[in-house]
Amino acid sequence: MAANAKKSEVIDGYTVKYHANGTTRWSKGRIENGNPVGYWEWCRIDGTVKRSGYFDAGEPVGQWTTYDKDGKPYKVTDRGQVSAKLPDQDFGRDSRSG
Repeated sequence: MAANAKKSEVIDGYTVKYHANGTTRWSKGRIENGNPVGYWEWCRIDGTVKRSGYFDAGEPVGQWTTYDKDGKPYKVTDRGQVSAKLPDQDFGRDSRSG
């Protein structure tokens, strides 16, 4: 593994990448044909969600939310037109998330 490559694994079809400590989730979402698709989340080192949003064939689309340190939304950015109905944000939390 390269010096700054993140540990990653695929769990139930979702690609999970970890912070440098190797245990706290950094990001989680699906990858198809080498591109992120559907709902993704990024987390801080303490496990709280930092950002979430959707990808369509590798391109960010729809509303993206940035969360404060307490996990409450504080900024929503419109990343553009959604070309298809995107799946719900339904991958839940697992014990590896923080």
